[in-house]
Amino acid sequence: MAAEIVNPRSDSGTEGAPEEPFDPAFALHRGGKMAIQATVPVRNKDDLSLAYTPGVAKVCTAIAEQPELVHDYTWKSQVVAVVTDGTAVLGLGDIGPEASLPVMEGKAILFKQFGGVDAVPIALATTDADEIVETVVRLAPSFGGVNLEDISAPRCFEIERKLQERLDIPVFHDDQHGTAIVTLAALRNAAKLTGRTLGDLRAVISGAGAAGVAIAKFLLEAGIGDVCVADRKGVVSSDREDLTDVKREIAALTNKAGLSGSLETALAGADVFIGVSGGTVPEAAVATMAKDAFVFAMANPNPEVHPDVAHKYAAVVATGRSDYPNQINNVLAFPGIFAGALQVRASRITEGMKIAAADAIAGVVGDALAADCVIPSPFDDRVAPAVAAAVAAAARAEGVARR
Repeated sequence: MAAEIVNPRSDSGTEGAPEEPFDPAFALHRGGKMAIQATVPVRNKDDLSLAYTPGVAKVCTAIAEQPELVHDYTWKSQVVAVVTDGTAVLGLGDIGPEASLPVMEGKAILFKQFGGVDAVPIALATTDADEIVETVVRLAPSFGGVNLEDISAPRCFEIERKLQERLDIPVFHDDQHGTAIVTLAALRNAAKLTGRTLGDLRAVISGAGAAGVAIAKFLLEAGIGDVCVADRKGVVSSDREDLTDVKREIAALTNKAGLSGSLETALAGADVFIGVSGGTVPEAAVATMAKDAFVFAMANPNPEVHPDVAHKYAAVVATGRSDYPNQINNVLAFPGIFAGALQVRASRITEGMKIAAADAIAGVVGDALAADCVIPSPFDDRVAPAVAAAVAAAARAEGVARR
């Protein structure tokens, strides 16, 4: 049976029908959350002749002769495509492209609000990896970058890789890399707070999907001491015969300690727990973690370890929720990353650019560093400019900037 939708406005119902409860979420979303706005006036025939024909023909001819001029005379270098197939939307799962649009619109307004970057939601009516790739490749001339969003694993890895190979603009799967960047930033500050470095830490990640795999790889790139990943069946280790190609790769890269068995077993003596899976971790297992441990339980709306429990044993606690301190929120990363990449017309987003972004986010905390402040607020207006500047500088240093 279809779910009943509560109509937030009584004026659109049938006359004489009982008034339905007001729901502010529906009221806010009515008509969508964004619109396209012109940046030049069209008030008279002179304006029209410049904005459209005949004046526009001069610009088109110039771009045809020098294709790089498209960046100067169109919106290309200022706009990102937010692309999804609706298969892994928030905590809702595979709800389809139409139902994903409110989230993609939300992502687009976050790009604008926090990074000054225009973004266009694009929900695709296919879940075939090759069809998604081909579609985005054909759309790419209109955009300066591509933000892949809410595409389920393991297809998301293949789609991102193929697009990066075929396009010369930044392609960034935020569910992977945005989460990893903000996690690294918080982890660096937590280590600093407790007098340690990243290399001193052993982490256990619950979840071997897009975020878990990306976090594991990124923490290794950044120099963590050791990390292991666990899925529903336990530690992702090379002795398991049920692993996908992605998990086999992760097993080969991680788990220097050679752990096997359950997540709870792996947590014994661990310095860090990172949850990106849902589920619940027993308090008894959290109690076996090392002294001054960090618990980053990021599942929404229910963290894998409730903060009240985590605080009994951990020096630093973070969640994915806005109503607790230390929210690991991707909005700290993606607006500034794309702003910096677009500013220098980067051809791609490198590991060095991502590490620079994490360091910039961590650096914003500064002297405010405390157990309940290892990561800045999403509303700290210093974050996006700091990230953009760091990403732009790293792009130039790594040779992927074109201006």
